[in-house]
Amino acid sequence: MLRNIDKIGFSVSDSERPVNRSDAVRWLLDHPRYEVVPLPGVREHVLDHLETGSTVPVTSAPARGVEPTIAVAETLAADGYNAVPHLAARSVRGEVHCKEILDRLAEAGVREVFVVGGDNPEPAGPYESGEQLLTTIHRLGHSFADIGVPAYPEGHPLLDDETLWRSLQAKQHDATYLVTQMCFDAKAIGRWVAEARTRGVSLPVLVGIPGVVRRRKLARMSVKIGVGQSARFLRKQSSAIWRLLRPGGYQPTSLVRDLARLPVVGADIRSLHLYTFNQVENTATWVRTLAGQR
Repeated sequence: MLRNIDKIGFSVSDSERPVNRSDAVRWLLDHPRYEVVPLPGVREHVLDHLETGSTVPVTSAPARGVEPTIAVAETLAADGYNAVPHLAARSVRGEVHCKEILDRLAEAGVREVFVVGGDNPEPAGPYESGEQLLTTIHRLGHSFADIGVPAYPEGHPLLDDETLWRSLQAKQHDATYLVTQMCFDAKAIGRWVAEARTRGVSLPVLVGIPGVVRRRKLARMSVKIGVGQSARFLRKQSSAIWRLLRPGGYQPTSLVRDLARLPVVGADIRSLHLYTFNQVENTATWVRTLAGQR
């Protein structure tokens, strides 16, 4: 059964929830999100391998500002995709710039954004955190159906856990869902979701996992992004990224099957957010293959 995902915060009826692990795998793969990086050729990757209407988050590129992200999101939205630009707070120059971004996205028909703090060492304007930018977005007014925010099941290299929890508790009043940072441990994700509920964080959860990643392609893309930005990404991901650099690359089949065992799938965990590293063809093929297995 295909689920209505026009709005992430939809209520899920008992009849729609998975009843066994096989159902849970298909549930997770029903409407995954395919995150891409705004680099040359990314539009062709999406057009060639994803169905129109697919949700495609477009990550931010700190060294280049918000423009590449917005431009790719505008193009993909015009192509019929649910483009979700990442708005990095530390790349926004101020309230006027924020309003310009919101107006452009509204004109392009973008229905959803993902608000992050960003990796810029120095902010381009007054916003140092996603929480600050989120407050401004709501004060200025917007037309988005959904706004996502990040979460960190295995912690953050620069922020302690209590700071992260306080931030999520504050953001959930303006956000409609959260996406977990890339994680390879299903049990850790399950524990984190349980703690989130205990702490009063009730947003629907999309689990962030890597797609099918080929080591050589990942290395080439890292060069295109830039050495400094890649280093910051590696620090943020901790040991996770090294799994992607093993000989032969990585595919997340066993991780998805482990996630399907979690009792929170369906009730709290709504879908997967796939970090494709622009390897869209490999990841989309893997999704179709695994979803078709019984």
